[in-house]
Amino acid sequence: MTEIVTERTGGILQVQLNRPSKKNAMTAAMYIGMADALNSAAKDENVRVVLWHGAGDSFCAGNDVEDFLKNPMGAGDSPQAQLIEALIHFDKPIVVAVQGFAIGGGTTMLTHCDFVYAGETAKFQMPFINLALVPEFGTSYSLPARIGYIRAAELIQLAKRFDARRALELGLVTDVVPDNQILATAMDTAQELAEKPTGALQACKRLMRQSMREQLERAAKAENEEYAARLHSAESKEALTAFLEKRPPEFSRIKPTATVA
Repeated sequence: MTEIVTERTGGILQVQLNRPSKKNAMTAAMYIGMADALNSAAKDENVRVVLWHGAGDSFCAGNDVEDFLKNPMGAGDSPQAQLIEALIHFDKPIVVAVQGFAIGGGTTMLTHCDFVYAGETAKFQMPFINLALVPEFGTSYSLPARIGYIRAAELIQLAKRFDARRALELGLVTDVVPDNQILATAMDTAQELAEKPTGALQACKRLMRQSMREQLERAAKAENEEYAARLHSAESKEALTAFLEKRPPEFSRIKPTATVA
């Protein structure tokens, strides 16, 4: 089964995460496939807009933990880093339809998109701290910049789950629509964008994001390095083991290791 499905209709490239039985949890191959799709779309003059959505009842449940442990994110050119780089430098509009769960990377990837339509029952969470890890995709910069430090601390450090209405209040989604209208609403916006003058549309996105790109790249690089270090910590090993064993982690027995700046 192809886990990243692409289809172009006119100037719109639809990209679907196609692993519905796993709520579209990302594997290393999916990160690479998604990065390749965006990089190809960036070079294709026939593609004006990308419409991104997930198959089944969820958008993306984050990393597939078992695959992730076999292919962990490192400080160098990892599959995750390839997608981060592709998103940061993608000049064409990305419209997203979010249904069901958008967890971990399923939430953080959305911060690089231009229009995000969430279904009424969508659920968001960045549970990195629960796995003794840190966020990625430049979120340590983009989230406080967008919603303020206090609100970002609540979402990142407490890993609170929040619904679509809260996401709208925070400015993380464009609009909340009935579940059965998400993809149609996103398609309407994609079609409207595809009719705009392409050069001006891309220039608008570049201008709005040019001051952010360098900071996003620095944040993403620092996050990847810290993520790799945290992944090898006793805390993370306990958290991931507990997750796979379906039990609460026992952090109180672990002496934390300090990070030297």
